[in-house]
Amino acid sequence: MTMHRVPYYSQWESADLVPEFVTGARSAADDPLWQKSGADSREEYAFWAPRMCGMACLRMALDFWGHPVPPSVPLLREALAAGAYERTGETTVKGLIHAPFADWVRSRWGLHAEARPELAAEEIDAEVARGSLLLLSVHKTIRTLDPAPAGRGGHLVLAVGSGARGILLHNPSGLPGQSQEFHALSWTDLDRFYAGRGVVLGAAQGAS
Repeated sequence: MTMHRVPYYSQWESADLVPEFVTGARSAADDPLWQKSGADSREEYAFWAPRMCGMACLRMALDFWGHPVPPSVPLLREALAAGAYERTGETTVKGLIHAPFADWVRSRWGLHAEARPELAAEEIDAEVARGSLLLLSVHKTIRTLDPAPAGRGGHLVLAVGSGARGILLHNPSGLPGQSQEFHALSWTDLDRFYAGRGVVLGAAQGAS
């Protein structure tokens, strides 16, 4: 098993409260740490926090490769300006859009970033082995290993380890002590949630 010691970031500032956020028991606007996100208001934070899985994955990768880690909402605004998200209505957003996201990451930080609309499990394993981190499109119920998810894709997790038996994930909406950090699951389990696409991230050429 190859494992990269990647720091963990939740898409909510209060990672310990994720069970309440994902069930609706608590609004993201009531996150006691919302100001750490860099949002201008509770309302701005509450709108974006459930949609920031990709930004959380990026923040993990930036930290891992020694880059300064911007607060989540200013980072999101940059991604929006770069075309990695599109506001399609007052309450709707299209994103994370993989190709412009990868272009932005390459130009902004000099990292290797490649959108992969087709990414097989075998390729994930090979990429992790060569030092890459991968944003993978999965169904959000991967956090509880739902035996019958409603579909595949729609949520992003970061592959931080891989081997013959399965994969290790950092899940921005994972449950504390269960599926947030280094969540181990078999390739068979992953297949139930995985949409077969993602973004491969790597250190800048010449970097360690």
